[in-house]
Amino acid sequence: MTSSSFALPALDLSHISYIASIQEHIDRVIDDLLASFPHVEELSADERRGIIARYTAVLEGNFIYWMTGAYLSVRSEEARSIILDNLREEVRDCHPGMLRKFAMAAHAVPQDTDALAVYRSLSNVRLFIGRLSPVPIVVTMAFFEGFIQRFMAYLADLAQRQGSAEQEYTDVHGVCDVAHTKELFRALEAEMALADDSAKPVENVFEGVDLLQTLIQDIIGKPDSSSVLAADKN
Repeated sequence: MTSSSFALPALDLSHISYIASIQEHIDRVIDDLLASFPHVEELSADERRGIIARYTAVLEGNFIYWMTGAYLSVRSEEARSIILDNLREEVRDCHPGMLRKFAMAAHAVPQDTDALAVYRSLSNVRLFIGRLSPVPIVVTMAFFEGFIQRFMAYLADLAQRQGSAEQEYTDVHGVCDVAHTKELFRALEAEMALADDSAKPVENVFEGVDLLQTLIQDIIGKPDSSSVLAADKN
């Protein structure tokens, strides 16, 4: 499901129904994504390793960058405060290190092929974040926090089947991202209130959600990294 298949109500940002419509769409996207994933018990050890490794290759070095982009883009003090709290937790508790430890215990440290498999879709997300468009970025991060929270049980199952007993990363994010998602929707309300007062129209609010869907599908799937390299040479 992409933004082109979903019609928002008339753009009256003063109504809470607009935020609710965005949240409902995001919930459906997450439902559809999770339903499309292969059953863990049907995956080989190499396929399980690949999913964990590609997820790590994406999140370990990029999530704080994405959230920093959200912080730089927003204009309201409420949104800045919410996003800064999120960033502070990421850095204070060393979430990238927590993820690296999780991947190591599952024998799934990312390799060059894992990074290449997500290269193009990850680059598209980075470029999107770099435009610093406040409302679309906050929608994107709210979607991703909501996805991560619900993805943790699947990720933990993958690791356990790889012989890992290291569950700190999945345990922490299965809980904290519930609050993070809720807070980001509060930040979205604050930013949309400012957008309502602006003469500049709000961009496609689901652009980043669509890009992240593609990236998540690359994490779960098995794209041919050689084709990525060939395409980038053209």
